[in-house]
Amino acid sequence: MTDAAAMSLPEHAWAGWSPCTPGCVSHAADRVPATRGARRATVFLGAVMGALLSGRRIADPETLRARAATLLDALGIRLEVTGDSTLSAPGGTGTLIVANHISWLDILALLAVEPVAMLAKREIAGWPLIGSLATRAGTMYIDRGSLRELPDTVREMAARLRDGQSVMAFPQGITWCSGTGGSFRRATFQAALDAGAPVRPVTLEYVQHGAPTTVAAFVGEDDFGGSLRRVLRADGLTVRVAVHRTLRPMRDVDDRRRLAAQAQATVCGARLPLHQEFPALELAR
Repeated sequence: MTDAAAMSLPEHAWAGWSPCTPGCVSHAADRVPATRGARRATVFLGAVMGALLSGRRIADPETLRARAATLLDALGIRLEVTGDSTLSAPGGTGTLIVANHISWLDILALLAVEPVAMLAKREIAGWPLIGSLATRAGTMYIDRGSLRELPDTVREMAARLRDGQSVMAFPQGITWCSGTGGSFRRATFQAALDAGAPVRPVTLEYVQHGAPTTVAAFVGEDDFGGSLRRVLRADGLTVRVAVHRTLRPMRDVDDRRRLAAQAQATVCGARLPLHQEFPALELAR
């Protein structure tokens, strides 16, 4: 996306802006041979078809967790989890889980840790294979260009949290190649305040043989097919999921601005983004 295009975007609480483009994306290790990538593609397609044939059973938490883990394995991706072993915190409500956003693989990685309801952009519903899986798993879709949907979406999230269902969201509103750029959008956190629910910050990171990599990033005008082909050829790719301690907001003390800032500081820590966010282009939150 060009700077001019970014400046012309409507200001609203869901939208984010990122300078990342497919030019940011590269392998940090030699590619696997094409024949090995082709074998991975065959196994991945078979895993997706198996998930689709699960029908309504895909919404069962254990089935969903197993299918997500199988899809990662088919792509040759290792999953490493540090911190708490679950995303949901104990208590009478669900947990609002918030993470930095790098790739469509983020969703598979988080579901492989614990199946929860996802809040995702509406475009994902139309993705081949993956879109159908996301929809069957109970994903809540949002139109990032519409302010009118904001109150209803926040109410639905709060209702699910009150009912004890955890909800996963990516408050950056857009993917970044390094995962640490951009500001957290505040609207998401209103649902936690309204429901009296805890917030679980999670940090996602991709490495190849231990070295940071952008090969998994899905940014700018990238397309799903191109991203999938890169991942299929990636050697030694691991997704690291760091599950941090929960934040427990107090209704009369915290507001969504403060809560978003606390969550962003926890998720991104002191790491510097590969790109600096440009204040003049920052959209209203």
